Amino acid sequence: MFRPAVLLSILFAAQAGAQTLLPLDSRPATRVLPALIAGLGGGVPHVPPAVLLGNAGQEANPALLAAWLNMQPTDGPLIASLDALAYGGLVQSRKSPLSAAQALARLEPLHEWHTQTGQPIYAFIALPREPDATDRARNLAVARAMLDWASSGVLAQLDITWDDALPGSPAPAEGATLAKEAADRGLTNVRVYPGADEVLSMLVARALAPQLKTVRVEYSDPKAAQAVIRYEGIPLTQSAANHAAGSGFTVVESDADLTLYVFNGGDPRKSALRISALLRRGPVAVADVEKVNLGNSRLWADLTTLRQHANLRALAAWGTPGNNLGSALAHARLALNNPDPLRQDALLAREYANDVIYSTELRATLRKAVPEKELDTPQGQAELLKLAQSYFPLRIGNEYVLDAAALPWGRSFEWDFDLQTR
Repeated sequence: MFRPAVLLSILFAAQAGAQTLLPLDSRPATRVLPALIAGLGGGVPHVPPAVLLGNAGQEANPALLAAWLNMQPTDGPLIASLDALAYGGLVQSRKSPLSAAQALARLEPLHEWHTQTGQPIYAFIALPREPDATDRARNLAVARAMLDWASSGVLAQLDITWDDALPGSPAPAEGATLAKEAADRGLTNVRVYPGADEVLSMLVARALAPQLKTVRVEYSDPKAAQAVIRYEGIPLTQSAANHAAGSGFTVVESDADLTLYVFNGGDPRKSALRISALLRRGPVAVADVEKVNLGNSRLWADLTTLRQHANLRALAAWGTPGNNLGSALAHARLALNNPDPLRQDALLAREYANDVIYSTELRATLRKAVPEKELDTPQGQAELLKLAQSYFPLRIGNEYVLDAAALPWGRSFEWDFDLQTR
């Protein structure tokens, strides 16, 4: 339970002059990363504190989220996960007992916010993964209702995505049906594609940098890029195109504002040298998608030896192929938009610490040292900090030391941490 004084301090912690984000849940990938991307140009984005958002075992309280939203400034766009309000988070969207009518009632504060402020809402909603989903018809009905909101102007942009579509999942077919319905209604402000955790960051890029840029996508293994990838049910090339468009890019074959280098297998040393050569020509971002939730340690070791990791506009290796493509492209889009150089360096350092140090190396070390069931204890958290310290200081442009580290969901999959310049 929140004490009244604590709750009031949370609700009234509003600052003027920046956009407002309503994340999918409290994970760093869905809450912290989008806010840091949004803040690249200056200002402090308004983001609910983690305690107001859903986690693995507890849904967000929609009344508290609505109250928080009503206390934020109204001089900029709202960039929102609809699942956060409708169901209380991504996990809860799969198993919530709510009816479609009840879920839609929880979304009414967004309708009221738009009516009162006149500001645009950039929003997304996810079709749940199998076999976790318990009421697909309900989720589909709520997503279909959002087409009406997009049609009437309540939503300036609506992304309908599907989450972790393994073979046999009905989500791709559901998405295709909704995409056809949107096209039949002439809704040019609706996009339908696979995605979830990365989508808020992509909407941030589109909302804050609406002018399209160009991107050329290069693969370490072009032939393998034509194959259908895990969790999305589409070829890697199509996923890259989806995430590029969703982040504010037009894909081109020749010279572009950005080169996205996608490492999807092959010789990592050769790829590191190729990335180094590309950086001499212009801005480059790297998405490492060879494995799920695990970067290629040799690729990043070679890039670090060449000191080229510090010259990237963005990097991603933390999640599924779509997670990595979307977060890298979203960051890169705003990194092309005259970012604050200190914030850009700090965000690149955070991506390296999370995607390379933790996801690629430290997580496995932690799992060997501490049983998973003992991680959510003071001893487990202390062991994390002890093990993590050996990977720092980290040099990007500035040098960073690790100030704090924790496992916010009490599991080894993700960590949260603070870096300080030295």
